[in-house]
Amino acid sequence: MIVKDIMTQSVKTANSDTLIKDIASVMCLNKISGVPVVDENNALVGILSEKDILKVMFPDVARVMEDGVKPDFESMEADYKNILGKKACDLMTQSVASVTPDMPLLKAASMMCLKNIRRIPVTDENKKLIGIISIGDVHKAIFQESLLN
Repeated sequence: MIVKDIMTQSVKTANSDTLIKDIASVMCLNKISGVPVVDENNALVGILSEKDILKVMFPDVARVMEDGVKPDFESMEADYKNILGKKACDLMTQSVASVTPDMPLLKAASMMCLKNIRRIPVTDENKKLIGIISIGDVHKAIFQESLLN
């Protein structure tokens, strides 16, 4: 199997100026954990995951160790509202791995495992977004294939 056999082509995306509030709404309503960030030409410029949004609230471990103060997680949770006004470009991961549609499925899965990511964009030769696959998509496809043989 190759990536294009299982990739999702109708991908929810954001642009660099999209507010985190709007992206979080899309994630929650569509039960997805991340979105590719594209420019006006649909070229991949980043990716934003739930983890990218939430980790902004976490205390800096070095500072906690230095100050010796226990973090107040309840007040940190209240700071979430402040994050909602930020833009995708403020929190997105800019260095994004991607795969091609003709890549073997297990090669794409190995990239996700090595990079410790759960989804990876599919791009064409011009780095334009054409789809996305998740580690769950890969597992489901391989499981289904094994049942047929």
